[in-house]
Amino acid sequence: MLSTSTPLLRLSQGHLNLLTVCPRKFQHTYLEQLTTPADPDHEERQTLGSRFHLLMQQQEMGLPIDNFLLADDKLQSRMSGFAEAAPEILAPGKDDQSFRESEHYRTLQIQDYLLTVIYDLLIADQQQAQIFDWKTSRPARAKKLAENWQTRLYLYVLAETTTYLPENISMTYWFFQPKGNPQNVKFNYNSQQHEQTRQEINQILVNLTYWLQQYQQNQPFPQVPESKQVCKFCQFVMRCDRLETPDATVGNHIPNLDIIQEVLL
Repeated sequence: MLSTSTPLLRLSQGHLNLLTVCPRKFQHTYLEQLTTPADPDHEERQTLGSRFHLLMQQQEMGLPIDNFLLADDKLQSRMSGFAEAAPEILAPGKDDQSFRESEHYRTLQIQDYLLTVIYDLLIADQQQAQIFDWKTSRPARAKKLAENWQTRLYLYVLAETTTYLPENISMTYWFFQPKGNPQNVKFNYNSQQHEQTRQEINQILVNLTYWLQQYQQNQPFPQVPESKQVCKFCQFVMRCDRLETPDATVGNHIPNLDIIQEVLL
């Protein structure tokens, strides 16, 4: 007998970020899978980021990386800077009994959704668990990172799926630049943040369920208020009839989520 249960929809931090910023943009991007012409500079940065992540994964797995470094000066300079700034992460002591895994994948079911995270590196022992994330972009402000759903979801899922108290969990971003040593921003978690995140995630998912039901009835997702002044930076500004002119603002104003890629910072 075939199961009639509804399959869980997978959501990443990228989905939560976009649902928070503008539900209508989530609709255009993920449900309708609308795209814009690729920006060559953005593609180049993504390629560099992918190569660096692969390099760090092979390093963690003990695989040879010399050919990577010899073929790419940018990767070589970033790796050299990291080795100088944080040798204990790249080369732990032989007696280190910590659990370590790169590209560590975890899921957490909430309501009819499966929240997914992938940690670039997870190091955990009996006392604490540390999440590490590699960035080849320019360093972001700590406040912006703290509000981003990557930080919030990554910490939340680890606390929910392990026995670690929130106070014993941290997340550190490492920003790797073409020149100079990498910079890092660390966030220590706590129970108050955990409860706040729990409430906000549940509310977002309640809203998403309702919006998806309405979408099936040909009702679009809600738009972000014009007062937030974010539409002029959006690629869907014309589609949403939010294009500003010199005289005035014009106008008055289910899917396969498994294929959705993570939205980068």
